Amino acid sequence: MRTDSSPGTLPAREHLPAGNAGTPVLDVVIPVYNEEKDLQPCVLRLHEHLARTFPYAFRITIADNASTDTTPRVAARLAAELPEVMSFRLEQKGRGRALRTVWSASDAPVLAYMDVDLSTDLNALLPLVAPLISGHSDLAIGSRLARSSRVVRGTKREFISRAYNLILRGSLQARFSDAQCGFKAIRRDVAQELLPLVEDTGWFFDTEMLVLAERAGLRIHEVPVDWVDDPNSTVHIVKTATDDLKGVWRVGKALATGSLALDRLARPFGDDPRDREIQDVPRGLARQLLGFCVVGGFSTLFYLLLYSGFRALFAAQIANALALLVSAIANTAANRRLTFGVRGRGGVIKHQAQGLVVFGIGLALTSGSLAALHAATSAPAHSTELAVLVAANLAATVLRFLLFRAWVFPDRRDGSFVDGSYVECSLVDGSLAGGSTVAASHHPAPHEPAPHQPVSHHPAPPVHATAATATATATVRPGQPEPYGHQDWFRPTYTTTPFRAGEAADRTWGEPTMQMRPVRPHDQDSRNAR
Repeated sequence: MRTDSSPGTLPAREHLPAGNAGTPVLDVVIPVYNEEKDLQPCVLRLHEHLARTFPYAFRITIADNASTDTTPRVAARLAAELPEVMSFRLEQKGRGRALRTVWSASDAPVLAYMDVDLSTDLNALLPLVAPLISGHSDLAIGSRLARSSRVVRGTKREFISRAYNLILRGSLQARFSDAQCGFKAIRRDVAQELLPLVEDTGWFFDTEMLVLAERAGLRIHEVPVDWVDDPNSTVHIVKTATDDLKGVWRVGKALATGSLALDRLARPFGDDPRDREIQDVPRGLARQLLGFCVVGGFSTLFYLLLYSGFRALFAAQIANALALLVSAIANTAANRRLTFGVRGRGGVIKHQAQGLVVFGIGLALTSGSLAALHAATSAPAHSTELAVLVAANLAATVLRFLLFRAWVFPDRRDGSFVDGSYVECSLVDGSLAGGSTVAASHHPAPHEPAPHQPVSHHPAPPVHATAATATATATVRPGQPEPYGHQDWFRPTYTTTPFRAGEAADRTWGEPTMQMRPVRPHDQDSRNAR
């Protein structure tokens, strides 16, 4: 799996302008392997349909997957006869490899593909690509499992298809209905960032692309299709199903470990300026609640098992304190990684210390409940103790989530943590930008000796960092007011932290320049209303 990350994000979706004459808006790829009989009728039928119904310029690209029959000659002849047809030869098999290669090289803003058998009714092609042209969606798929779809195929394929999609929903939390219908489209700007993350080169390519796109928050448009099964299909069902299950395991593992750089696929919320300044709506609250509940459920079970074990050796209060302490440490670590997405070792000790404070509140609630129970009953049953502790833990859980979200793992909208330090910067027109100057003096960290010379207030030359050199500077956090009358400026603390900028989609980044400035106490950024 690729793990390099990109500091950039996708721009807001916009309606594609009508291109110049001869410039294709849509590039339809037909991957083929030994399809000498079906290729020509397919291409002629598709070409006639597009020429008659599609309002933009188009291209049809035949991607030959190392065919051993006369398919290459048929493709070359069609490309010579029809100006809108191109032929591309690959010396290795793999539908995913063919799509990745052709899509990566295409200049069309909308990229699509369909199977050579044309099982899908072509009347669905314009509804498939229209949301991508208009800027409404990022990807589009044909669905044979939508309620309004009309499908003709055997019971065996129907069962396999539905079972596979149920596996995707259960294991990868996929919400799209049909992963493997050979009728899909994607915007080129999305493909340039998404395809380098997709590892599979065969039939699982579609599924992996859709799962990563969905997890990154991209919009997937589904089109109900009319679909007739090709009885002469050469797909090996058993081998394909085995490879797909291996792919599900691989992608699920990568998502669970956070090794995929899905942040590069982030988009602005919408084109309406009101969408970019949404206030009082907590980000990721639903996902964090779900993750917190899952972690909390396992933590509660773990706590009860520990309490039962410790209760055999110690009194109730001691057993409760020990069980709560161990489970609290595990709970904080799990929530840190799984619920709030904090990675790395930076701030671990601080987070655990704050978690122990939260643990103290939970201990007070549960210990107080036990004390009240023993005051009411001299010898309560073990099951009664457990019931009281469960009720007390439910109350403590609500408070724990609020404290975790607001205090332990706060949502930093203006920056991020780097090795425990807060980084504040902005992204403008593809470059990290700030002011033009930064204070010349270095404000010592708590562990550094104070400088012997007076602090200089003259601005130093701008601090530059480029993605090409893979370095950047983390800033600039307000300190104490200057003691020499400059009450409107703060003396900044700044540190330089190297990071890997990455090469998005295997392309070389430009030379954006990052400049930093001290933060004035009255400065306000209109783009970051809070």
